[in-house]
Amino acid sequence: MPLCGEDVARLTALGFKVRDFAYGYGHKRVLRNVGGRCFFLGKEGCTVYSDRPAGCRLYPLVYDEGRRRGVLDSICPHREEFTVGEADREALRSLIRKL
Repeated sequence: MPLCGEDVARLTALGFKVRDFAYGYGHKRVLRNVGGRCFFLGKEGCTVYSDRPAGCRLYPLVYDEGRRRGVLDSICPHREEFTVGEADREALRSLIRKL
């Protein structure tokens, strides 16, 4: 999951160290997985849910570079439960600009 600067700032303000939850250089950072799972995924779910990254808030809406548009992630088993509105598309466009 890509992280924008706002995501990194919000998570570090909670006391997490960037090197623990992300990898990458400069402004290009990606959420770290540990044991094949998100760094923030605990036994009860997301441990930073109210402060989760923007991409997590939009998921399963993701940007498909080949189609150059937002799509529902084909690997999400719950994708059929979601509808995508214009506000969702605009939020994804905004996130892409930040990344």
